[in-house]
This record gives sequence, C-alpha cells and structure tokens, in this order.
Amino acid sequence: MRGPGASLLFVGTLLTATGYGATFLLTEHFRSLGGSEIDTGTALAGAMIGTFVGVPLIGWVGARFGGARLAAIGALLVAAGYLLFAGISTLSGIIMVAGFIVGCGWGMFYLAAPMALSERVSDLDRGFWFTRFGAFQMAGIGGGPALALLLVDTLGLSTASLFRMLASGCLVAAACLWAFETMAPRPNRQVSANAGAASNWVMSIAALAGTRAIYPILMVGLGACVLTGMLTFQSSLARGSGLDASLYFTTYAAVVVVARFALAPAINRADGNRVSVLLLITMSTGVLAYFAIGYGAPVQVISGVLLGLGYGLVYTVIQTQVVNDAPEAHRTGALTWFVLSYFIGIFGFPALGGWLIVHWGTQAFLVVVLACALMELTLALARNRSHAGSPVGLAGPHT
Repeated sequence: MRGPGASLLFVGTLLTATGYGATFLLTEHFRSLGGSEIDTGTALAGAMIGTFVGVPLIGWVGARFGGARLAAIGALLVAAGYLLFAGISTLSGIIMVAGFIVGCGWGMFYLAAPMALSERVSDLDRGFWFTRFGAFQMAGIGGGPALALLLVDTLGLSTASLFRMLASGCLVAAACLWAFETMAPRPNRQVSANAGAASNWVMSIAALAGTRAIYPILMVGLGACVLTGMLTFQSSLARGSGLDASLYFTTYAAVVVVARFALAPAINRADGNRVSVLLLITMSTGVLAYFAIGYGAPVQVISGVLLGLGYGLVYTVIQTQVVNDAPEAHRTGALTWFVLSYFIGIFGFPALGGWLIVHWGTQAFLVVVLACALMELTLALARNRSHAGSPVGLAGPHT
C-alpha cells in the first residue's frame, strides 16, 4: 500500500467519487428540461434499485475476482449512466434506467474499493487507511459539484456537457483501479480466507444482529439520509435566498479533506465510542444551523463546516467499527450490509425528500433531515451502552 499502488487507488477513487457527486446536480439538469425535485427522486430511486444489484454482486464474487477490478467495472458503469443522462432531451422513464446504471456502478465501486483496501492492510492500520481513502472519496463527492457549478458559471457549460466530462473522468478512474489490482496484489491468505465468507454475506445478518456491528449498519443509513438531504437538494434549499449552492459544496468538501488529513492521527488514537457521539452532535448542529439560512452566507458556511466535520469524520469511524465489531468470519458480510444500508439512505431518501420539498416546503424537509441525524446519535449512544463482547474503539483490540 505504498508508492504508485496507493496513488492509483486514490486517484481512481477521487475521479469516481467526482462522477457520483454529479448526482447533486440532477435537480438542475431536470429543471432545464422542465422537471422538478420529484424527477430527481425518481432517478435516484432507480439508482437505489441499481445498488441492490451492484452491492450483492460484489458480496458474492468480490473475493474471487479482486475488489479493485470490480471497482473499475463500477466506474465504467457510472460513466455509462451519466452519458445516458447527458443524452436525454425529454423527461421519461429513461431517467430511472440511467439512475439504475449509475447506482449499480457506484454500488459496485463503493463496496469493492474499500474491500480492496481492507484486504491489503492490518486491523491496526485499517483506520489510518480508511481515513485517507475517505478523504479522497469525500473530496470528489463534495468538490465535484462545486467545480461543476463553477464551470457552469464561468464557461456557460450545460449540465449535459458536464455529465459527459465527468463520464470521461470515470473512464480514467477505471484504468487506474484496474492497474492498482496488478501493482498491489492481494495477499494469498486474504484471497482464500474471504472467498467462502463472501458468498454467505446474506445469511451473515443473523450473526451480525447479535453483535455491536448492527449499530453502525443502521447508523450509516441514517447518516446517508442527512448527507443526501443537505447536498442533493442544496440548490433547492438555497433557491430564493440569493445564496450560491456551490458555496456549501465547496465548504463541505474543503472541511472534509482538511479535517481527515489533519485530524486523522488524533481520531485514530481516540476512543471511537466517544468520538462518534461528539461528531454526530456536530453533524446534527450543522443541520440545525441551516434553519437560520435567512441570515445569509455565514450561516450556510457554518452549516457546511459542521456537516463536514461531523459527517465527514464520523463516517470513517463507524466504517472501521463495523469491520472491527463483526466476527472475523462475517467481516465481508458486515461491510456489504453496511454499504447496502448507506445506499438505502443515499438514494432512497431523495424520493421522500423531493416529495416533501414540492408539497410541504423546505422547512418540513429540514425537520425530517434533523430527525434522521438525531436518530443516528441515539443509536451511537445505545451502542456505547451495549455490553457485547466484540472489540471496541477505532483501532480494534489494540485500543
């Protein structure tokens, strides 16, 4: 995991995540075609269905074929989905098909890439590498839309043109990820140990339900609702206020990247139980702050900073927890269920969120987003009170 191999993984992650970040521009794309937030919800509902194909596929065959190769295929599918979005001229059922392709590809990448990383590092180092992997991923997710909106404002590009550019980046990502599998081969012990467990990920939920791993599996779904709510509909939340949605994207992305690199050593040394609660309080405060958006850009920046610090840092904490809390024989299953829960939130919630905005307004929408944040905080507290015998702390049994 040193040298060019790690660089290929991180570049591929950044470019693929930038492609996924384009989903936050779907509302603007559909509005240019006469649509609304409801169409965004429809497209992302298709993406959620796609993840139910892509994620289980990785769970079944990932250990045999190599996570990085399957992540590369996922990047290719993301590119294909955005090319289809870019080619539509009228709103029809094709937006759900395009969403399905993007969701299938992003689902494959989202599970396969960290799986490829996890099988090459030790338990002690997993938090360190997940933190850095997540920094590149979040830089693409949050920074991509900000850069895209900047190109729209400065060059006058259409969203369709942007989707084609992002698709090209995903093709480069696929090449990087495929090369990573060759330059940083997996240890043979990991291939043999994970091959049998991967095919049994569906049944692993019964074993996981009796461990603390079930808490981060549920928590990540709620956190995904918060993230997708605040970013997917940021242009809708800012509309009419005179504020620029790109300010929120830029703030969020910058905070996540800086925080993950600057605070990673402290986060890795800290008690993961306490850190997760503190970060979820910060995330919830970020959502709460947005209710005061009438006070202008400073509130938008404060909300973006708090969301970046809270969600941006807690994700890697609970991602490490779900792996370390799970029995070793069910770690692949735990990570698979963790990702499925994430996608139910990230792609499923916009269907509800779009309906809420259109029919009830942004204030009602923000109330629901805040409720999701507080429910995740409640689960973190419940996990800390549990007496399961699984390892605790961010770095596993060494903490």
